[in-house]
Amino acid sequence: MATKKKAKRERKRKVSEAKEKDAASTTDSSGEGKLIDSYEYQAKNVPIKVTVVKRKGEFVPLYEVSIASISKTTEFMLERIRQELIKAVNLEMVDLTDIKKTQMIESQFEETIADLINKYFPDLDEETKGFLTSYLLTKSLGLGMIEFVMNDHQLEEVVVNDATEPIWVYHRRHGWLKTNVFVRDEEQTRHYASIIGRKVGRQITVLEPLLDAHLEEGDRVNATLMPISTYGNTLTFRKFSRDPWTITKFIQTKTISVEAAAIIWMAMQYEMSAIISGGTASGKTSALNCLADFFPPNQRIISIEDTREIRLPKFLHWVPMNTRVANAEGKGEISMEDLLVNSLRMRPDRILVGEVRRKREAETLFEAIHTGHSVYATFHANNAEQTIDRLTNPPIDVPKILLPAISLIVVQFRNRRTGKRRTFQIAEILNDSTANTLMMYDEKKDTLVKKNPSKALFKTIKLFTGMSDAEMKRDLKDKEKVLNYLVKNEITNVDEVGKIIAEYYTDKDLIMKYVNANKKFTE
Repeated sequence: MATKKKAKRERKRKVSEAKEKDAASTTDSSGEGKLIDSYEYQAKNVPIKVTVVKRKGEFVPLYEVSIASISKTTEFMLERIRQELIKAVNLEMVDLTDIKKTQMIESQFEETIADLINKYFPDLDEETKGFLTSYLLTKSLGLGMIEFVMNDHQLEEVVVNDATEPIWVYHRRHGWLKTNVFVRDEEQTRHYASIIGRKVGRQITVLEPLLDAHLEEGDRVNATLMPISTYGNTLTFRKFSRDPWTITKFIQTKTISVEAAAIIWMAMQYEMSAIISGGTASGKTSALNCLADFFPPNQRIISIEDTREIRLPKFLHWVPMNTRVANAEGKGEISMEDLLVNSLRMRPDRILVGEVRRKREAETLFEAIHTGHSVYATFHANNAEQTIDRLTNPPIDVPKILLPAISLIVVQFRNRRTGKRRTFQIAEILNDSTANTLMMYDEKKDTLVKKNPSKALFKTIKLFTGMSDAEMKRDLKDKEKVLNYLVKNEITNVDEVGKIIAEYYTDKDLIMKYVNANKKFTE
């Protein structure tokens, strides 16, 4: 016991030294160490410099953040301004978490900041004043240095494990890295979690020590409080791309082949329902986002999610909906099942479901399909066969007879050695509720290859459209041409991709003229 206490004291001493050395959460990148990466980015008008360094004695590289424009003296003066600012505005804690008052408070802060900056730094130009205003606003009303780090688009995760160790980040190129940024104490972590929760109508307390929420930008946040997390209060931010995945990017990165994308496009155009399966972090939601590009513009789409992740082209007829957890009295919960049932009364043509996890959700999902709606959902399973097994066995236990209502299973896969994400399988569900794999990923060729001929999907499309085999082949070829056109012309923005797909539906002859000539489309 004595040894543990001594080790804990030593750990705290080292952390304290690190915090003193890095009081302003910035660093001098000089010193021994191998430079791995270095770049700069803007965080709300604040220029941030990042260096990724491998230092002796550290088992993982260090992600070191610095705000080069702010010296130690300036930092000290800004802290004085911040303290004076809080007194001047007379801010109460409730104000920070009251959504209606947020804009008013920010406006008050900006006005007071302008006066104080003119008082302490009378000779500054307007650009520098704007930079210092953004810095002080983030420090006072936002999440401090966490918010600056969150603005790095190279990061996928930002996590606080406890106040005694630095914040960790997951970098797209370098994996997990330890930063030089600390939260002040456990109370600050709890304060941040409380602010985030209340802004989306959720709360985190001793009685409810777990929180799932999202930020205004769409990033997901998970928080836990002691003693559930025994070392300290935690925050986990999962960042989502500000520029969403599109089918063009999927093809460019070899996540899916053009031929496979054309098959899925045809199935979705003619209202075949589909499930996107995959393991953890395999890209299920990203795939759902991409494939939603194929929806016709004249149909109503309802999306149902726990946390808002789906983003569709702006001109689609789309209603996004989110679930809500119960309050402290156990009231006010809006479950995914509630939203599914409600969506059936909203005359939807398509229903997107973030993830099916429970029996009730699966039952409602299949009920929606059998009432004539096209449904698309994500599901946790590693292949097509496992998708069927998980759906038809406890705890979900959907009757096998219902499964053929799902026409297509698209399986996403993440290579755990290389980190690459790929579409692993495209399978159809036959009348006997078994899976027939149409295409499968070949690791050596790094692409999807044909595995079995279709026995159900194309027959169903022919039945409901009256198309002949020749017409279907021609339709698939046209879709492949459009997809190749998107790639050749680097049309990657979600709205631009959606515009081409929408034009394909409204005036196919016109868009095919541009595609065949490989000319930029102009309205």
